[in-house]
Amino acid sequence: MSVSVPPSASPAVAAPTQADLLDFVRRTAADTELISSLPLDPEGRTWIRLEGPGGSEAWLIGWPPGTGTGWHDHAESVGAFITAAGELKEHSLAARLPADGWKTLELTEGVDRERKLPAGKGRAFGHHHVHEVLNESTEQHAVSVHAYYPPLPQIRRYSRTGQVLRLEHVERPEDWQ
Repeated sequence: MSVSVPPSASPAVAAPTQADLLDFVRRTAADTELISSLPLDPEGRTWIRLEGPGGSEAWLIGWPPGTGTGWHDHAESVGAFITAAGELKEHSLAARLPADGWKTLELTEGVDRERKLPAGKGRAFGHHHVHEVLNESTEQHAVSVHAYYPPLPQIRRYSRTGQVLRLEHVERPEDWQ
């Protein structure tokens, strides 16, 4: 049996991949007019929501000197981010953590990774990627572009003492939009 699709029906759009998201953040970071339009606050991070590819969630974020995210993940979303101005540092875990069912984990030695991300450098990441992003400059703002798919259902926030990672709370979209 064959089924014909009416000419007016549009084919389903494929979900963006990590590579698609990375390409989007790279192209967006190169838009100097957009990057310079972000209002920068000397006290706290600022952001503008952007239209991401294929229904993804995207953000332009300003980072005052000395600010960071703290340890967190993006749950079931994959993502990408790039530094558009200044420099960011990312600390991440090279280990897949259980999605749910834990409050405290003892991390094994050797799971820590560190990346310096000057302007033009970025990365893509998969599900349950646990990291923190920092602007360690004492003088210069940083600006970055981020994209996630599916749009963030939640962000889990963690505290870390030595090799112990503790789930502190879960944020939902209404907490940051």
